[in-house]
Amino acid sequence: MIDWVKKLTGELIDIIEWLDDSSNTLVYRYERNNNEIKYGAKLTVREGQMAVFINEGQMADVYKPGMYTLTTQNMPILSTLKGWKYGFESPFKAEVYFVNTRKFTDLKWGTPGPSTMRDKEFGIVRVTSFGIYSIRIKDPGIFIKDISGTEGRFTTEQIQENLRGKIGMRIKEVMPELGLAVIDLEAKVSVLGTMLRERISSDFEAMGLELVEVQVQDIGLPEEVEKAIDKRGAIAAIGNMQAYTQYETASAIHDAATTPNSAAGAGMGLGAGFAMGGGMVGQMAGATGAMNTAAAAQTSAVPPPLPAQAMFHVAVGGAQAGPFDMDALQTQVNAGTLKRDVLVWKAGMAQWTKAGDVSELADLFANLPPPLPT
Repeated sequence: MIDWVKKLTGELIDIIEWLDDSSNTLVYRYERNNNEIKYGAKLTVREGQMAVFINEGQMADVYKPGMYTLTTQNMPILSTLKGWKYGFESPFKAEVYFVNTRKFTDLKWGTPGPSTMRDKEFGIVRVTSFGIYSIRIKDPGIFIKDISGTEGRFTTEQIQENLRGKIGMRIKEVMPELGLAVIDLEAKVSVLGTMLRERISSDFEAMGLELVEVQVQDIGLPEEVEKAIDKRGAIAAIGNMQAYTQYETASAIHDAATTPNSAAGAGMGLGAGFAMGGGMVGQMAGATGAMNTAAAAQTSAVPPPLPAQAMFHVAVGGAQAGPFDMDALQTQVNAGTLKRDVLVWKAGMAQWTKAGDVSELADLFANLPPPLPT
């Protein structure tokens, strides 16, 4: 008789609780192993949990954090489903699901593909973005019924792909609605996150979830747009360059000057340094000509200058610069930094003379108009 009583009581559950040792479990089905729940059993629901009783696939009572003695008084719905009109004292069977209601953070999202935007400065631009979001279960009944079902253990990994897609698709609608230039989007990531949360919260609530927070951590721009932004920043830093074409010219001359075995490139590099050091920038037509000259120097092999080639010094702001060969002087003329009235000198000349009066330099100014009459 004693052995039979021990066996019977061993098959009855009198303490129901769940200690979560994971970081990703949303719903956990209490394991009964077909044992019956004892009338008057103790139910413990800890902070950050809710317990849901289900009878034959139908949701019954839901318990918030606390300690409960399971009787007909605190199981009104289950009592009605089982027809316990006058109370009961016998064991019963019911499925118990513990729902984790704490906040789940650092879940990642990203756009499934670039979002096409119209930008006033760059035209049509394809933009990407990514970030993190936080959720918690708001309605256990809806979540178990529509999402987790009868799974013994349901984790964030099983739903994260679906949620990530919802956020990633919706931000492709939100970014163009801001009406901002693409280079200003990163300054509005907090606004984007707030708009996303407001726009998609209802979709999460329909799944029994609360979208607690959405963070936009980065906006990805095409490589060509990033390069254009970098060049504009460089122009602003240089200060004395007044047009994008002039910046491109200076870059081309620098590249030519650093090309190995290129005497013309070296001359142009000195010419560019002289031009910027003197603070004198040519007009756009002259800059375009310098860029073409630099491009030609990069794509052709120019032999070193002959020993007999003339080398001239140039007067710049009361100081002499050089000497420069004819190629370098031509570059300065095209850039507008060497003019006819600039003083020049080479070995063998008695004194400094205006460049326009030196016969050897006449060809340099052949394509330039003469000075206006005074």
